This record gives sequence, structure tokens and C-alpha cells, in this order.
Amino acid sequence: MSDSPLFSAVLRSGSKGGETLSRPNYAEVYGGYAGEPFAVKPFAYSKVDPTYLRQHVAYLGAEPPGTIVVETRQRLLYFVEPDHKATRYGIGVGRAGYAWSGAAQINMRRSWPDWIPPKEMVARDPNIRSQLVATARGQGVEGGAGNPLGARALYLYGPEGDTGFRIHGTTEPETIGTEVSSGCIRLVNQDVIHLYGRAPDGTKVVVLQG
Repeated sequence: MSDSPLFSAVLRSGSKGGETLSRPNYAEVYGGYAGEPFAVKPFAYSKVDPTYLRQHVAYLGAEPPGTIVVETRQRLLYFVEPDHKATRYGIGVGRAGYAWSGAAQINMRRSWPDWIPPKEMVARDPNIRSQLVATARGQGVEGGAGNPLGARALYLYGPEGDTGFRIHGTTEPETIGTEVSSGCIRLVNQDVIHLYGRAPDGTKVVVLQG
């Protein structure tokens, strides 16, 4: 994707997320979720830097409403809204050597998805192999409360197809605000459920490293 004009443009734009306009009732939004097929545990939000909690902010970037903008260095994800505003979420990002940037779009969305780890990941961590079972998409881990992708996954596609990167939930909410993943973008389950409901197939995603 690095040769596309869109990629070059997004590297220059930046999100420029500004002042906080409002915050939700964290005790409410980060509590357990009813109506899910698997348990969504309450998030201990008081133990996390408040920067990484969901909030409504001013948005001074160039991307249009309906775009997802990811600032990997700041560990923040913005869902751009009308009138120069955005909802901002804290994220976990790829650790050194696994981070990525560019432009993509959401071409597939799954609730409580199966996880199909890449062969390279299984080779790096043979312990994963013992968790694998046959799924509809190949050897993987079935969707559920213990699945590393959490409650939702948004699959990112570029000009050449599936990038292999996802925006997804997590079973490790304490890792939000850190560099921990193999390149994917993780949110606490409550936040990824909220984002999932706003980002349909075709949503543009811009990932910035600077």
C-alpha cells in the first residue's frame, strides 16, 4: 500500500485531535454488557490512564466524517464525526517490528469472530498450536470469551486484498495504551462493540505512525 497516492496523503494529514468536549458515564459504558452470547466483563477503567478512555473531542484533521483515523504513536483511534468532532478511543498497537501504517478500508466485520493465526505467528510461538481447532476458515481458535480477538473484529483490506490486520477487541484490557500486538489494533471489548456499531463495510481507515 505504500505506493498509493492515498497513503502518501494520509501520512501528511494527521488527525490533530483536540480538546475533550465530553466524556460518557464510565461506570455505565465500561460495565458488563447484556444481550451478548458470551460474557463481556466490566473494564477496570479507574486503573487506566484517562487519556485512553472513550471521549468526545474536537477534530481538526482533514478526514471526512465516517473515517477511522489511528494514531499509533499516541495509542489513540478516532471515529470522525460531523462538525469537526470525533469519538476517541484508547488502543493497543503493534510492538517494535510489527507496527504498520497506511490506508485501508473495512471489507468484513465479525461479531465474536474465530481467530485464524498466520502460519508465521504459529511458527514464532508453538504454544499457539495446542489451542487450534478446525473452524470454517481453517485451523484457529473459535470465537468466545477467551478468543484473543475479543467481542468484535473489523478486517482491513488494501488495494491487494486482505492486509492481515484487524481492529478488534481483547481479553487483555490492561494492555490498552501499550505496544503489545503483532500489528493489529486492539480496543477494550466495550469500545470495540461501540465502534463496530458505527463503522459499516466500506469504512475508510487511515493508520498513521508519526
